[in-house]
Amino acid sequence: MDIIVQTHQVEISGLLRARAERLVRRLGAMLHRPVDAVVRFEQDGDARKVEIVLHAPRRRALVGAARHKSAGLALAEAARRIEAQIIHLKRPASSRRPPASRA
Repeated sequence: MDIIVQTHQVEISGLLRARAERLVRRLGAMLHRPVDAVVRFEQDGDARKVEIVLHAPRRRALVGAARHKSAGLALAEAARRIEAQIIHLKRPASSRRPPASRA
């Protein structure tokens, strides 16, 4: 899986970059044949924004984004959001549908 880490108006440490790559690899292992992922770090004033976009074949892109004062905490929250989407996708389709209302 290809992982692209992008930064916009923010410097990130090598440790944070490695942590982002580890998180994305762990998320990719939960999917069937992940293709690639893009992790974007941005800074807007005091807030840091992290967005993760994960692509897998024949699926829509999974996107998780979060803002926090710390880039590390924003990364963790964005990863949690992607993980929740993956868990939702892995549930059987019958359990994802709302129950039919009886008229």
